[in-house]
Amino acid sequence: MAAGKQPLDWSAAESLAFASLGCGGIRVRLSGQDTARGTFSQRHATLHDAQDGHTYVPLQHLAAEQAPIEILNSPLSEVGVLGFEYGYSLDYPDGLVAWEAQYGDFWNAAQPIVDQFIASAEAKWQRLSGLVLLLPHGFEGQGPEHSSARMERFLMLAAEENIQVVYPSTPAQYFHCLRRQVLRSWRKPLVVMIPKGYCVIPK
Repeated sequence: MAAGKQPLDWSAAESLAFASLGCGGIRVRLSGQDTARGTFSQRHATLHDAQDGHTYVPLQHLAAEQAPIEILNSPLSEVGVLGFEYGYSLDYPDGLVAWEAQYGDFWNAAQPIVDQFIASAEAKWQRLSGLVLLLPHGFEGQGPEHSSARMERFLMLAAEENIQVVYPSTPAQYFHCLRRQVLRSWRKPLVVMIPKGYCVIPK
């Protein structure tokens, strides 16, 4: 992909977005279950030495003056982790703060955070958040429970431009969507429905 022999896939577009933001002085924070490797091994953010077990995160070693890029595996407690990341996004609005569900439907365990804070805090308390929810979505052989991120729930919550719900169709759109979230001057929660397989777009 770097040599131009294959088109960029979803995970490459994501890494380029994180890298370009970090090198531009913008902090990046991504948490969730298995985010270091990606649930489907689509992301190789953390490398593990097979001899001594130490880890290495290439995105943290791109430039001498880059901003921190954190890729964190979190506990299996969606309501606790998403609530924490929402609070982090309030206190650090100048960074890209994202939470990834292992499967898109896993956010249902954190629905109170979405309903009471992410979708409504701007209207209730004038609190702005740029938090990103990455929700794998698509019928890719995982059965009825894991095949849908329940887009309809977010569309039902959407009122008066309180949240953004996007379903990018190309890696390029995903790249620009992540960068736009933090580069523009205003903050709004972003829900990204992304394919589970992070497949390469055919030529």
